[in-house]
Amino acid sequence: MKLSNNPEIRKFLAVTVIPSLLLCFITAFYSKFTAVCILILSKFLIGSFLVFTKKRYKRINNLGESIDKILHGNDTINIKGFDEGELSILESDVQKMLVRLRDQKDILEKERTFLADSIADISHQLRTPLTSINLILSLIESPDISAERREELLRELSSLITKTEHLVSVLLKISKLDAGTVQFEKKTTDLSSLLEKSAEPLLIPMDIKNQKLSINADDISLNCDFSWCIEAFGNILKNCTEHTPENGEITVTATNTPIFTEVIITDTGSGFNEEDIPHIFDRFYRSDKARTTGGGYGLGLYYAKQVVELHKGTISIKSQMSKGTTVTIKLPRNEQ
Repeated sequence: MKLSNNPEIRKFLAVTVIPSLLLCFITAFYSKFTAVCILILSKFLIGSFLVFTKKRYKRINNLGESIDKILHGNDTINIKGFDEGELSILESDVQKMLVRLRDQKDILEKERTFLADSIADISHQLRTPLTSINLILSLIESPDISAERREELLRELSSLITKTEHLVSVLLKISKLDAGTVQFEKKTTDLSSLLEKSAEPLLIPMDIKNQKLSINADDISLNCDFSWCIEAFGNILKNCTEHTPENGEITVTATNTPIFTEVIITDTGSGFNEEDIPHIFDRFYRSDKARTTGGGYGLGLYYAKQVVELHKGTISIKSQMSKGTTVTIKLPRNEQ
């Protein structure tokens, strides 16, 4: 930027140079020496100001170039500090903007990585049952298969289709939870009825394994979205049944405090390894045991955590190998 093109500089020169020349001209009538001194002093002051201003505008220009680079995606630059009032404030604001941009970039990068990993996981989770379905269909079409074997394969096919439909349904609901587009329809609900409804799909598997379920939640109500909470509690109970051996017990106990309703779900199952606990609510996370046995998709506890937290509640888990697991849920009593 040329100083001569700056209107502020032109104004400054107009209000300093012209009066200085007039003063020198008037003083010359009385003392030429004084006029020369005034002229030299004026030139020195004006020159010093111009040098200082040029340096100042150079710094401003550099700062402008830095901002332009930031706007074009370069967030790795370092902005030199200024020891001047206005420029130091401006530099501080730009530095704060740069820090925020870096933070946003990191967040977006993490979300991009998470999305890519999620898509890969979803593809894998869907590919497995679809491959099995395709294989079963090819076997059913074989003319050499017996009627008994064909009926057995049809039952297996029906089970796979049901599981795949459930997986797709859960994935769609989780995508809504993650996107924040879910509008809960909260109403006062009898907690005991909600828990019994959550356990209904598990009664047959539990009966086969001779597992005992105890629900102690009499006279306790909860302000929540009934359908979403049924699935959330159902996922936790399903996880308990899968990790509890035959003749095991699952107990649900609820109590009220002045602030929240606490629901504690315990089982006498195999428990989790200590290294699994910090990740147990992560999306698609499955313990080594779950991966080897083929159990679950690593979505149930993640789903439950999302629903509980969107109800302004908390969920935590404690577990010991061979001793069982305890899940504690706290939901606010007066949350609307």
